[in-house]
Amino acid sequence: MEYIYAALLLDSAGKEISEKSLADVVKAAGLAPDEAMAKTVANSLKEVNIKDVIKNAQNVQVAAPAAAAGAAPAAKKAEPAEEKVSEEQAAGGLASLFG
Repeated sequence: MEYIYAALLLDSAGKEISEKSLADVVKAAGLAPDEAMAKTVANSLKEVNIKDVIKNAQNVQVAAPAAAAGAAPAAKKAEPAEEKVSEEQAAGGLASLFG
């Protein structure tokens, strides 16, 4: 997770997201950098516009509560009616478990 934070920090500062820069930020945070992880994250983010990803994520977060509020009444209507079972039926069901 620290490499994602490092990438966000570098992008915010307008710096290049490279293996070295990621490792430097992680090291500056007091952690031991992992070269393989830095390389993986740097390669994964080469063609990604982080600002666009953040903007799209913010739009999804705003839309989610509105959709959830509209779905709540429908969920209540879909609940099945409770079935009443007599004590004899319940005892008979338990007895079948034991042969």
